[in-house]
Amino acid sequence: MKSLPLYLLDELKGIKGFDEKAFIAAHGQAPVTSVRLNTAKDIGIFAANEKVPWCAEGIYLKERPVFTLDPAYHAGAYYVQEASSMFLDHLLKGILNDRKNIRVLDLCAAPGGKSTLIASLLDKDSLLVSNDVIRTRASVLEENMTRWGYMNTWVTSNDPRDFGRLPGYFNVIVVDAPCSGSGLFRKDARASDEWSEANVQLCSQRQQRILADVWPALKEDGILIYATCSYSPQEDEQILDWLAATYNVTTITTEIKEEWGIVTVGSAGDMTGYRFFPDKVKGEGFFIAAMQKKEDAETVRVPRYKTGHDKKVKQMAGYLLNDADMLFMQTDKEHFSALRPGHEDDLQILQQAVYLRKTGLKLGQPAGKDWLPAHEVALSVDANTDLPAINVNREQALHFLKREDIGLMELEKGWLMVRYRGLGLGWVKSLGNRINNYLPKHWRIRMEIMDSDYSDEK
Repeated sequence: MKSLPLYLLDELKGIKGFDEKAFIAAHGQAPVTSVRLNTAKDIGIFAANEKVPWCAEGIYLKERPVFTLDPAYHAGAYYVQEASSMFLDHLLKGILNDRKNIRVLDLCAAPGGKSTLIASLLDKDSLLVSNDVIRTRASVLEENMTRWGYMNTWVTSNDPRDFGRLPGYFNVIVVDAPCSGSGLFRKDARASDEWSEANVQLCSQRQQRILADVWPALKEDGILIYATCSYSPQEDEQILDWLAATYNVTTITTEIKEEWGIVTVGSAGDMTGYRFFPDKVKGEGFFIAAMQKKEDAETVRVPRYKTGHDKKVKQMAGYLLNDADMLFMQTDKEHFSALRPGHEDDLQILQQAVYLRKTGLKLGQPAGKDWLPAHEVALSVDANTDLPAINVNREQALHFLKREDIGLMELEKGWLMVRYRGLGLGWVKSLGNRINNYLPKHWRIRMEIMDSDYSDEK
C-alpha cells in the first residue's frame, strides 16, 4: 500500500468520525466490488449476494469478475457502481415527495452511475438530462444510458454555464463535482499520485464556478444534490457554507440507520452532509448533501413551434415499440426517434440552449420499403416484446458481441433481435443462407476471449 499524504491525514484529524488508525488500515485492504440491478431488466442475477443497505437494488460481489465476459452486463441488466455513491438512491427517495413528471439534470454524469440510478427512480413522464462537458466521456455516458434502456433519459455535452440559459427549468440538479479524488485512493492508485494540497484548492474554486453557473437553472424550491469523492472540507462542508452565504438555500436531511456507518456532519454555517469512510462502511470515500433553493427563479418559456411528429415514420417504425402512442420525428439529420408525449416541449426548450447527443429513443432509418432498426431499440425497455427474435446462449452471445458468426443457420428471413436470457443485445439480419451482424463496430468486445471463457458456467 502506498503511504497516504501526511497533509491529508493532518487535515482529517479534526473531522467528525475520522479514526486515523482504522482509516490507514482500511486503505491496506482490497476495494469492494458492487453492482446495482436494473429493475426493468430483472433476470434474477446475484440474488444470493449481500445487499447494499442503503440501496435496495445494490449488490456486493465477493470478487470482481470480468464484466466484459457477461452478456447480461452488455444487455444493461446491471451497472457496476461504487456502493457509497448508491446512497443517492436513499437520499432522493427520502426527500422527493413526488417523483412524477419532473425534470432532473445530472450535470457531471459520465460514466453514468448516478444517471442510471436516477433513471430507475423516475416515472415515464419525467425527464432526465445527463450531461458531461468532455465529448469522449459523453460518448461513454451515452452508451451506458442506452444500455440502461429508458426513453426519457437524454444526453448532452455542455459546459455548466450553458444550462444557465434555462432559468427555473429543473426540479432537481445533481452535481457530482470534479474533485481531488482522495476518496478513491484505495480504488485507483492514480488518484493518490495526482493528489496535492494545491489541487484541493483548485478543485474547490472549480466547484464553486460550476455551482454558480448552473444555479439559475434550478426552480424555486428545487433540490440541489452536491457530492464529491473527496474527504477535504474545502471541497465538502466549506462548499456548502459558500452556497449558503451566496444564495438562499436550506439544508435537507434524511433518516439513516446507525448500523450503516455513515457519518452525519455539520458545517460551520449549520449545513448538513453525509461522509463515508472506508473503515466504517463497505464502500469507498464519499460526501453528499442535499439543499433546497429558497429564492425566486425565472421560468423558461416554451417557444412557439409546429409539431415535428411524422405520421409516415410512425407507420413505418411504430411496430418496434410496445406502445405506439409516441411522437415519431426526425431529431437530427441522420436519426429518427421516438419521444414520449409531452416531451416535445422539452425538446424545443433544450435545443435552444444545449447540444443534444441523445434525444428520446433512436428508431433507425428507412431503407426503401424496409426499416433499418437502430441498435438502441434492442436495448430499450420500450421495445415491442413480440418482435422476431433469436434466443442465444452465453457462447453465442459473446460471439455476437465480438461481431463474429454466432453459428446459427436456417433462420427465418428478416430482422431478428438477438436476446440473451430474454434481454436484447442487438440485431442481425437473416438472408436465409447467411446472417449479417448489425452490432455497431464501436460496441464490439475487443479483448481476446479464451475457449474456456465461453462456458455457461462462468
